[in-house]
Amino acid sequence: MRAMTAPAAVSWAAYLGMVKVAGTPLAFMGAHITPYIFTLFAIGELVNDKLPKTPSRKVPPQFVTRLVTGGLAGATIGIGSGQLILGIVAGLVGAVAGIYGGSFLRSHLSEVTGNPLIAALIEDSIAIILAIIAVRF
Repeated sequence: MRAMTAPAAVSWAAYLGMVKVAGTPLAFMGAHITPYIFTLFAIGELVNDKLPKTPSRKVPPQFVTRLVTGGLAGATIGIGSGQLILGIVAGLVGAVAGIYGGSFLRSHLSEVTGNPLIAALIEDSIAIILAIIAVRF
């Protein structure tokens, strides 16, 4: 749904010790500054997403960005439990589901509410809730 929400949530989980990344190549995800950086990027994305010139999430640069960030988030969770490949695959699947599912949801919500901004805000809320659920379980 959002490119930076998952990495922000996962970096907070790593920083707080909920995801074990110390001593791994992804240890930077648990560094003191990382969750703040990803959170700033996520907030920027939430704002930018509402602008009329923002491209579709399905165009190649947006699509690839979501695959990379989804893969990173999944890898971070996976490496902490000794399941790196499974984590990457889950992150990629989640990214693709977020791209197409989020696009469908937002279009449908825009039609139902008659207000694209309300639809976008609902989508933002769902993305944040799903990210929290993903790192908690």
